[in-house]
Amino acid sequence: MKKKKAIVYQVFARLFGNTNTTNKPWGTIEQNGVGKFADFNDKALSEIKNLGITHIWYTGVPHHAVINDYTAYGISNDDPDVVKGRAGSPYAVKDYYNVNPDLATNPAERLEEFKALINRTHKHQMKVLIDIVPNHVARKYEGLTNPEGVSDFGANDNKSVEYARDNNFYYIPNTEFEVPKWENNYSPLGVDSNSLEDNKFKEIPAKWTGNGSRLPQPNFNDWYETVKINYGVRPDGSKDFEILPDTYFQMGYQAHFEFWKTKDIPDSWIKFKDIALYWLDLGVDGFRFDMAEMVPVEFWSFMNSSIKMKNPDAFLLAEVYNPQLYRDYIHKGKMDYLYDKVELYDSIKHIMQGHGWTDHIPVVQKGMQDIEHHMLHFLENHDEQRIASLDFVGKAEIAKPAMVVSATLSASPTMVYFGQEVGEPGNEEAGFGSPTRTSIFDYIGVPNHQRWVNDKKFDGGQLSESEKSLRDFYKRLLNFTIKSDALMGDYQEIHFYNKEHTENYDHRVLSYVRWSENEKLVVVCNFDSNKNYDFELKIPSDIISKWQLSGEIHQLEEELYGTKEYQLYINEGVGKIQVSLQPLESVILNIQ
Repeated sequence: MKKKKAIVYQVFARLFGNTNTTNKPWGTIEQNGVGKFADFNDKALSEIKNLGITHIWYTGVPHHAVINDYTAYGISNDDPDVVKGRAGSPYAVKDYYNVNPDLATNPAERLEEFKALINRTHKHQMKVLIDIVPNHVARKYEGLTNPEGVSDFGANDNKSVEYARDNNFYYIPNTEFEVPKWENNYSPLGVDSNSLEDNKFKEIPAKWTGNGSRLPQPNFNDWYETVKINYGVRPDGSKDFEILPDTYFQMGYQAHFEFWKTKDIPDSWIKFKDIALYWLDLGVDGFRFDMAEMVPVEFWSFMNSSIKMKNPDAFLLAEVYNPQLYRDYIHKGKMDYLYDKVELYDSIKHIMQGHGWTDHIPVVQKGMQDIEHHMLHFLENHDEQRIASLDFVGKAEIAKPAMVVSATLSASPTMVYFGQEVGEPGNEEAGFGSPTRTSIFDYIGVPNHQRWVNDKKFDGGQLSESEKSLRDFYKRLLNFTIKSDALMGDYQEIHFYNKEHTENYDHRVLSYVRWSENEKLVVVCNFDSNKNYDFELKIPSDIISKWQLSGEIHQLEEELYGTKEYQLYINEGVGKIQVSLQPLESVILNIQ
């Protein structure tokens, strides 16, 4: 069976089904509401599937530190002085063997409710991804439902030393942790008070903070709500474990698994491997690994080969931002996919904002040629600004050509962030979270998305005509990409050839071809929001030859809307297509 494109829908579980529109800054769960696992019902999942989605990344599932009182369920309260926002950061995990009680209709049954969601998602032929955050955990980590034989992070640490290989944390011996000095009139819960909000948090000895700060009183801008995990990297940066030989660069996960089988492994490695295998046993199909480059690549070789031995089809996506590390984390670390942020996303963002030229995209793609299938494309995620926010471009439609490029340029998966498909602007003053990004720290409603939710009918009934049109565009594009053979095949840019040989073609337009044995595509995009482009696109003779096209005229089918008729004329070995593009219009032309 031929492999097809993967389309990941990142959805913040806490926000997806919340229909409360109060949006009070720093609002409580009672004031602003919260979504539940149960909101992903059959209708919601059917509509997500029909959008063209193959994988759902449920963000914020593992039990992280929260402010709500769940002591009735045996869960200890978290201290607002080391929690960000009212709802807490999903990246300060408190218990890796259970799920966020906020998301459950009955918190006592929270894990069973998530298992039911896994099963519902699978019933709709989509895979389930969740986060694993290996670099850090919440300051008050506390596993309530650990499997037999599993001890909490730090439970067996020697706390009298800064570092020991099998300690889970780094310590500042004989020193007490201090809450950061709050800046800009900040208060952990906004204007409201809480009995635990006293600028104190008992931690003796103090631990290193998640971003690597070794101060007993971390800075306000440090990841003060988390503590860094020790993987056997000494404080001077040297490694207290076997180094993976370079010969393993091109070896499969089976060889990596065999390599580590005979090695003495740091305790933190084993803990996270056990966590991943636990979730696989519950039916999770893969993981998004937070800040993977802050953790040694040897750990990933051990972790991911263990995962693949259990489930060879597991989908492993990592957040890595240093292009110099990409190949190490793919080949040595056995990652399936990395964020293509620093190269493609940043380039496309500049073009959308009017700063950059499309000329840069073929250059980026050429540099990624050897790993292009491994580089996940996106225009939004929880860390990035919403496209429609004023600080990005202020209008969701401006992303249309960028989205076509993101989805069709390579064989890589494409990711869409919930609400992106209806132009969510992220304007809310949520509390700890600031506008332009939909807050991941607060209880908040997501207005455009809520209009699609339509009182949990999940039918778009309250969307404006422009929002409906935008979602229709995403649906058409994504559904085409998951069916296309050519998009998993070959790529060649024709942009620079047309810049040289075609009148009225310039750096606001982009063109390239994609093909397989059974499908041949020409993709042309207009990034200009004000200008029409009319030109005779040229298909160079080497491509015509590779495609083995005979005859003079070939009919073309336009795959997005199919409202215009196009023809390819071959003259002296060069193909020619008369193209007329409206502002922000793209065409995907399929040679019949």
